[in-house]
Amino acid sequence: MLLSDRIQTLSPSLTIAISSLARELKAEGKDILSFSAGEPDFGTPQRIKEEAIKAINEGFTQYTAVPGIPELLEAVATKLKRDNNLEYAPSDIIVSNGAKQSLFNLFQATINPGDEVIIPAPYWVTYPELVKYAAGKPVIIETNDMTKFKITADQLEAAITPKTKMLILTSPSNPTGSVYTKEELEAIAKVLEGTDILVASDEMYEKLVYGVDFTAAASISEDMYRRTVTINGLSKSVAMTGWRFGYLATPNKELIAAMNKLQSQSTSNINSITQKAAIPALLGEVDDEIETMRQAFEARAVEAVKLFNDIDGLSVVAPQGAFYLFVNTKDISSDSIAFCKELLQETGVAVVPGIGFGSEGYFRFSFATDITTIREGIRRIEKFVKKRKEA
Repeated sequence: MLLSDRIQTLSPSLTIAISSLARELKAEGKDILSFSAGEPDFGTPQRIKEEAIKAINEGFTQYTAVPGIPELLEAVATKLKRDNNLEYAPSDIIVSNGAKQSLFNLFQATINPGDEVIIPAPYWVTYPELVKYAAGKPVIIETNDMTKFKITADQLEAAITPKTKMLILTSPSNPTGSVYTKEELEAIAKVLEGTDILVASDEMYEKLVYGVDFTAAASISEDMYRRTVTINGLSKSVAMTGWRFGYLATPNKELIAAMNKLQSQSTSNINSITQKAAIPALLGEVDDEIETMRQAFEARAVEAVKLFNDIDGLSVVAPQGAFYLFVNTKDISSDSIAFCKELLQETGVAVVPGIGFGSEGYFRFSFATDITTIREGIRRIEKFVKKRKEA
């Protein structure tokens, strides 16, 4: 057989598949409104672009150290101290090609065959796939609207076995927008005390929160700081998806060395231009632009939640962060793939089936687009749902 057993464990991303199909239909001239993309509809701030242009003009186009240039690692450390009250040395940090590579490096460096990784559902589509690729076993904890899609300490305790290697936490969440409170994280931390379980804390949407405070998992206690690998980046909050900038931080020197070794044999350093451009963003020089985006997302969320909850047969929990709604369709259909395919074919509205995130009977709706498009998209969904209910 040509293909390895390992590569055949991977499933294609439903989010990418839906976005690609929507683009194809649009190219054919069909009236398509896509709410499947996971990226901001804002441009990268000018200050960042200027820094990139400066780097190019000054010839900063050579290889760099694998984990990143010194001034960039210092900037990440400064950001973590300023925003999250976390003390990391530059040597505790590795910059990678987006948070996805950070996660890949982490899983490949830590997971042995049969190791269990606890993943709350709904989850970002990539988590279980990367765990399986590392020969680990995803252990899924189900959540729902009633718990605002967050696990409890009791659920975590019940899921832990002697084979548990890691817990993945995502706050704010893709796809639900849920945010763990400090008290909820403290309860989770208490369950983990006395174990060797690692925590992968994905905090990519940290800057995009609405009416709540963000708490970094590693800031909860010294014990959590020691066991947590903090993963973040600039793709979402600073509209730099295509620049491919992610990073992770951990005080575990052995783990950092292992991931540094892995990255040195895969991609080496990330794009040198991106490294220079990221520094002003990390140092807070574009915070005003971030706040402008955050306010726009919050206003869209408020209106979209109301519009969806006014549709007979659908419901949605208001997100506390990120730019997604996870819409409950169980009164209409519990087959999210069929629902989303029919919706796209009949109305031209593209959303992502909930099953791709591990939760059937939902779809993910991205409100990272203008409010006029959002209103029209929800209007079409309402018409589609009404037709289904009358059938």
